[in-house]
Amino acid sequence: MKAAAIILSGGKSSRMGTNKALLKLNEKTTIERMVDILKVYFTDIILVTNDKDSYRSLGVKMVSDHYPGKGPLAGFHAGLMASAYDVNFIVACDMPFISGELASALVKRIDHYDALVPVINGKMQTLCAVFQKKTVNKIEECIENGRLPIKHLLEHLNVLYVTEKDLEVYNSIDMERVFFNMNHPHEYEDAKKWLEADETGRM
Repeated sequence: MKAAAIILSGGKSSRMGTNKALLKLNEKTTIERMVDILKVYFTDIILVTNDKDSYRSLGVKMVSDHYPGKGPLAGFHAGLMASAYDVNFIVACDMPFISGELASALVKRIDHYDALVPVINGKMQTLCAVFQKKTVNKIEECIENGRLPIKHLLEHLNVLYVTEKDLEVYNSIDMERVFFNMNHPHEYEDAKKWLEADETGRM
């Protein structure tokens, strides 16, 4: 597919107390799971991280923030700058159940919009969304002006918002799980229980 998947792994993980991307789920780390899922659908995987040594074994392209300490928007900027593609799927590194099928479907729906953002249970999923490379100029502008919340960026873009209703055709995909992210230790425990239940169900 003519799009890149950009994984953001620049957060401090302060609520988790350890690097979320490197938490083990079964035999793989969260980031390994995500790369394995996404590489089936995307030619290019770009990891945005300021700690490249921790991820060398992944064998993916890595870039660091041009604006360190400026939050997810800086990750968007670095990833889009490094991408060779106009259309890019951007996702946080703490979403172990991401669906490659859904990600590629979102990419295909962006059409002439600057960005596509899912809204699940009324909540904008800005860290699991699609952005055109050309938005990098607006992103830079927001960072330079200290307007770091992603909602400020979206105010200046032509955005397509999609809800569960728009995604009903993918009824085989558990949306709640796909958009689940691990910020706290109890959420990591939930993820492990889900996987254990899956394994038991297969036996």
